[in-house]
Amino acid sequence: MSASEKPATKKTDSVSDVDSKEEVKHLDRINVASNPNAKLANPLDGISHDQLIADAAAFAKSHGLGHLSDVFQKGALVAQDPTAFESIPILTEEDRAVLRREITHRWSQPLQLYYLVILCSMAAAVQGMDEAVINGANLFFAPQFGISTTSGDTGRNQWLLGLVNSSPYLCCAFFGCWVSAPMNKWFGRRGTIFISAFVSFITCIWSGLTNTWWHLFIARFFLGFGIGPKSATVPVYAAEQMWTAFGIMFGYVMDLAFYKVPDSKHVHGLNWRLMLGSAGVPALIIMSQVYFCPESPRWLMSKGRYDQAYNSLLRLRNSDLQAARDLYYIHVLLEAEAETFSGRNRFMELFTVPRNRRATLASFIVMFMQQFCGVNVIAYYSSSVFTDAGFNNVQALIASWGFGMLNWVFAFPAVWTIDTFGRRNLLLTTFPLMAIFLLMTGFSFYIPAGKAQLAVVALGIYLYTMAYSPGEGPVPFTYSAEAYPLYVRDIGMSFSTAVLWFFNFVVAITFPRLLGAFKPQGAFGWYAAWNVLGFVLILLFVPETKALSLEELDQVFSVPTRKHATYQLKALPHNIKKYIFRMNVGDLPPLYEHEGALASPKHLATAGHA
Repeated sequence: MSASEKPATKKTDSVSDVDSKEEVKHLDRINVASNPNAKLANPLDGISHDQLIADAAAFAKSHGLGHLSDVFQKGALVAQDPTAFESIPILTEEDRAVLRREITHRWSQPLQLYYLVILCSMAAAVQGMDEAVINGANLFFAPQFGISTTSGDTGRNQWLLGLVNSSPYLCCAFFGCWVSAPMNKWFGRRGTIFISAFVSFITCIWSGLTNTWWHLFIARFFLGFGIGPKSATVPVYAAEQMWTAFGIMFGYVMDLAFYKVPDSKHVHGLNWRLMLGSAGVPALIIMSQVYFCPESPRWLMSKGRYDQAYNSLLRLRNSDLQAARDLYYIHVLLEAEAETFSGRNRFMELFTVPRNRRATLASFIVMFMQQFCGVNVIAYYSSSVFTDAGFNNVQALIASWGFGMLNWVFAFPAVWTIDTFGRRNLLLTTFPLMAIFLLMTGFSFYIPAGKAQLAVVALGIYLYTMAYSPGEGPVPFTYSAEAYPLYVRDIGMSFSTAVLWFFNFVVAITFPRLLGAFKPQGAFGWYAAWNVLGFVLILLFVPETKALSLEELDQVFSVPTRKHATYQLKALPHNIKKYIFRMNVGDLPPLYEHEGALASPKHLATAGHA
């Protein structure tokens, strides 16, 4: 029985001792038979070796893989406990050497796997380019289409410019993210990526052919059907966010590259049309390459094509034993999911089950704050901000490229710090910094126009970017993927992604009008205030998930919200005294039972169970 399945016990040195009676009773009732998360943590737990060997042989025979029965028997035993392969008698020394190397040489992987990673990174870059090229195009299509924010009915025009810029994210929030599940079911991952890349390519070209603001709005709205399914299909990790940042930077490169392209005889605004159309080129590359990658084994197995699923895994693993191990584990996991999901409204359980509700709240906060921390008002409108500060158009685009470059470069440290410094600590450290640097940027507009003002505006935005990239940049998706229990993780991630895109839409549509009504000082001050609120929300409602097992995550999110918030309010001044002023204040009692305990065999939250 795992830690999350045991009845609460009395301890004299833990805040967990004072759990509410209702929460303790709830935990008492959880056991392996009734806890869906426990069923999915490892469906092979508790099965004897003899039974497992027999089951694996029957599985291989019944799915046209009988000639590999001995490999699947070994694979099933390894899948039951991947750390115990040294003591499994039927494994040969060659088998053990392969499994040892898997641990000691993590970068020694088949070229096909690296090819797949590169393709996923390019898909992330496509999203970044789709988001960034509009930044430079704003300078040209807005006056051409009669929605200039500096002349005419400026209030109306500011709303219309925001509507055009935000239209893909409106589609993502209400349609794009939610069609990804049926698309993956019908077409597989490769098919979904191909379709979304095709939509991105077509709509980018379409955007460059428009001649009215409402026509551009429609074209960019349909772009959301390319961005949304991609964002919910391609694996999302810290490194994937890094390549989204690269795409944003490269989008600014395209803005600069086409800036001075003159109009042709019959085409007005050829430069901004090429800017928007350029984002379709990497999407075209993905379309041409995606079918050289193996299809998702899970999807093939869901269609009964087990032999193809095994061959797919062989292309991504170094040995047949590893492929058999993973195939058999996916098989039993799919069976456990089918049993667990039967008769459940998993979307409603995101809010009705206390453990799920706390994870949903925490995920909502980090996703919401990724938008309301203000990063995308810079990503989408930095050229306009820099021109307001006195830059000419070329200087504004170069300065925007500087923002994109720093956003990408400072995403590199996050690949390591997110698993060492921790998700929560990164957020608590960077939110105050982002608030300070946004205030610095806004207040710099009080400086008399000139080089000093230009320098401080650019410096404020760049320092803000350096704080954002290792914190709110990579953390939200990584955190959300860990926080939800396994049995609601896919629907939870769809909800979280929809939240992100909806508030992306809100930020993008409101900022031009906000900038016009409040001026840069008030607009940046507005988002600085949200960063202060974000720090408070993270402190009170977002627990740490770094390096926690599934069982420990159940413990963490089973702590009542009020108790967690109360503890953190006590911990904040304590930690300031201890770590900043270096005072000898001792330690607070731990909040969770697993804190300070010796590590026991556990199911990792991100180790292939999603």
